[in-house]
Amino acid sequence: MPVSAEEAARRVDELRARLRDALYRYHVLSDPDISDAEYDELFRELETLERDYPDLRTDDSPTQTVGAVQAGAFAPVRHRVPMLSLDNAFSTEELAAWGRRTERIVGDVPAYVCELKIDGVAVSLQYERGRLVRAATRGDGRVGDDITPNVRTIANVPQRLALDDPPPAFEVRGEIYFPASGFEALNQQMTDEAKQVYANPRNAASGSLRQKDPKVTGSRQLAMLCHSFGLAEGMRFASHSAFLGFCERAGLPVAGQTAIVSTLEEVEAFVAHWAEHRHDLEYEIDGVVVKVDASGLQEELGRTSKAPRWAIAYKYPPEERTTLLKDIQVSIGRTGVATPFAMLEPVLVAGSTVALATLHNQDEVARRDVRPGDTVFVRKAGDVIPEVVGPVLTKRPKRLRRWKFPKACPECGTPLVRPEGESATRCPNTTGCPAQRWGTLVHFAGRGAMDIEHLGEKTVAALIEAGKLHDAADIYRITADDLAALGGYKDRSIANLLGAIEASKQRPLDRLLVGLGIRHVGGTVATLLANRLKSLEAIAAASEEELAGVGGVGPTIAASVAAWFADDGNQDLVRRLVEGGVNTKADGDTGVELPQTLAGMSFVLTGGLDGFTRDEATRAIEDRGGRVASSVSKKTAYVVVGTDPGSKAARATELGVPILDEPAFAALLEQEAAADPEAGVGDE
Repeated sequence: MPVSAEEAARRVDELRARLRDALYRYHVLSDPDISDAEYDELFRELETLERDYPDLRTDDSPTQTVGAVQAGAFAPVRHRVPMLSLDNAFSTEELAAWGRRTERIVGDVPAYVCELKIDGVAVSLQYERGRLVRAATRGDGRVGDDITPNVRTIANVPQRLALDDPPPAFEVRGEIYFPASGFEALNQQMTDEAKQVYANPRNAASGSLRQKDPKVTGSRQLAMLCHSFGLAEGMRFASHSAFLGFCERAGLPVAGQTAIVSTLEEVEAFVAHWAEHRHDLEYEIDGVVVKVDASGLQEELGRTSKAPRWAIAYKYPPEERTTLLKDIQVSIGRTGVATPFAMLEPVLVAGSTVALATLHNQDEVARRDVRPGDTVFVRKAGDVIPEVVGPVLTKRPKRLRRWKFPKACPECGTPLVRPEGESATRCPNTTGCPAQRWGTLVHFAGRGAMDIEHLGEKTVAALIEAGKLHDAADIYRITADDLAALGGYKDRSIANLLGAIEASKQRPLDRLLVGLGIRHVGGTVATLLANRLKSLEAIAAASEEELAGVGGVGPTIAASVAAWFADDGNQDLVRRLVEGGVNTKADGDTGVELPQTLAGMSFVLTGGLDGFTRDEATRAIEDRGGRVASSVSKKTAYVVVGTDPGSKAARATELGVPILDEPAFAALLEQEAAADPEAGVGDE
């Protein structure tokens, strides 16, 4: 044992480095250089030193990766860069069509990266100067859950990057999965302990990550593979393959089956190979992700509000099974839509036990001609949503009657209606139907909206039955006596719920807009409206034309928003929400709108900027009345050019469109009057 604190510190550093390297070799390279017994000896020596010298103990030490019991619920984490989803292709024809569109925009693509699409839990790891400081789930793409203590227990997630000069901030993204080899063992353990088993490895991974005690997570066999990044301060990767190489050097795990190919034919060959060998892997996959490799081409292709245009997920065909259709029932959603669903004899489909499946709408039931008593094909469309495909006619019992869509709402008895030109049948009793009221309130209190913890489905139902909840504004009038009268609520649970309601008053404006349940207004549209109009009062007062003028908000959405705020009942709801103290201002809104110096001007961004992320530059333009387009035309006011620009810079020169470097762009943002109010008017 060391005889001084200095010697102890040096030995602790040596042991931690050795143990981290051993973990990386074992879990990432599958090439261990020490035995399990040797690893255990080093681990115990480190434990002894940290016990004898407590000042040397750190949170990221290998001895501390199990962590302590986490207090309370998971804290929300707002992603600095949104975690987007991917567009899907379900056939080689759709994959080829994506490839043709890509090459039509940017010309020849010299390289594609093919990655296996792991069926796991999407997570984000944030490192600051090489040290892991936060891990978060994807959530809704903008806000996820803080699961840092649990992720610290995953052996192949490095607590520090293996780099001499790590970037100041680096956010890497990937999938946490449950290896197939340990899945059956875990379920056997759950059975032995009289606990509910997991349906598939993905659910097992998700459930393991959401344990309140990180020691439970640490007892599982979770692992992670990295596939992308959200932020890399002070760095620029020339390609996606360069990013993957950086991950390997940093000690971050990446999939060994990734391939770099030069043609779409090679992409299709990769897809076909792993369709046949998908069950040879230690983790489950549901497809292949194809990405344009070059970063410059990625920037030129850009993205939509939900997905990058430079990547696509090829989804393997879903599995199908047959089972008995026991009954067809109808559920009423929060917007009044009457949706038929199938009650099935439980059957295992694509790794999950399915007992309920969607039948979509009245027309689909008739088209598929499925009847209670049929043997039916059940499919998991996109490996996510179970659906009934159709009957096995050879097994249909004689004289089996057709199923008829009900004429009245099963919840309130109101006659159902089907608006002309729509496929959905609805219950028009928007204020009196208990199913709609319940769904609306659950949605308002949900995590994607006002995130009122403890106000779950059962509590909402109990408060409705007690006559205490009629609409969202009533939530802010709930008292301790109201909750105590429900039964089962003690002082602590009452205080927790009332505290959560009070905290929800400070939710951002976009979350309130989502909670109101306006048709066509999801998270993306709500953010656009909040960022541009700044307050609920301004949105309510805006005309259809003004709403449609917000970038990303078209006439259909604008009409829906305007109609919602024109309704007398909704106006009363908003008034009472304001009286209840709910925030109606956008984040950071001071009540003073920035001068609209860029009003009517169209910008195109290309290349990387040092002082702005792409989202920050876009926001700066839109806040001043301008808009950002994806392609250059003669009506473009300016093209903002950063490092490694794509072909848009050359296109601007060809058309004579003014080009701004970053200092000139920053100066333009600071000006007090528009440089050329006539420039950039019109659509690309």
